[in-house]
Amino acid sequence: MLLNQKSLNLINMENLRKYGNPPFTVALIHGGPGAPGEMAPVARELSIGRGVLEPLQTKTTLEGQVMELKAVLEEHTNLPVTLIGFSWGAMLSFIFTARYPQFVKKLILIGSGPYEEKYAEKIMKTRISRLSKTEIKETYSLILALNDPSTGNKNLSENKNLSLARFGQLMSQADSYDSLPHDDEVLEFQYEINKNVWEEASRLRSRGKLLKLGKEIHCRVIAIHGDYDPHPFEGVKEPLSGVLKDFRFILLEKCGHMPWIEREAKEIFYDLLKEEIQR
Repeated sequence: MLLNQKSLNLINMENLRKYGNPPFTVALIHGGPGAPGEMAPVARELSIGRGVLEPLQTKTTLEGQVMELKAVLEEHTNLPVTLIGFSWGAMLSFIFTARYPQFVKKLILIGSGPYEEKYAEKIMKTRISRLSKTEIKETYSLILALNDPSTGNKNLSENKNLSLARFGQLMSQADSYDSLPHDDEVLEFQYEINKNVWEEASRLRSRGKLLKLGKEIHCRVIAIHGDYDPHPFEGVKEPLSGVLKDFRFILLEKCGHMPWIEREAKEIFYDLLKEEIQR
């Protein structure tokens, strides 16, 4: 994956980017786990008229990522904030808000993964159905490479980062409905973070503990989801409707996993976000 010099300068140097002027009242949480930088275009758009933070997750455990986010928000924001999470970042934001409800005045979930295990098996099936035979073959080859238990070799770790990057490109293709030309702004795909953090989060979900955390969330929660997103919207709407006190679900038509790159949904998406932030 090609990285520009600006991106290279950010890797391993800091875990936060700031947009606009203080006070910083909005924080955008990226997905992956281990895909820092992908929320940059949203941060730039929302920073017109407000201060926005883009924390970059660097820790290799779920607890580490929660505490890292807590430290960033404590030091750099006017609490409580509007917390906006995308994909895995939506789930991390959900977990964080349950742990530290006093930090969050509003939670916005974009393209979140499902909150119950029974919905999760549909994701890869849908993605595979949208790929060509050649792409399917490459996808399974990449999965084998990523699941190779060999560890401790720096070159192997770097190869897995590259494999994860290519896997992400293929999945992004399957996840999109009608994407506009756009730059991939992920700074670096980080395999170790992805593997370790997701294993923990997956266990939480499979045991029903992830959804149960919703009982500790007291602020308003808005979920925005594309109707073409392979992550089934029912896996967000149905479970959260039953556990959250103040919940609104918005389904965007002709929209995949990343609304801000979608030709038909981009403007509607940004209008919704800005409206919710201002409320």
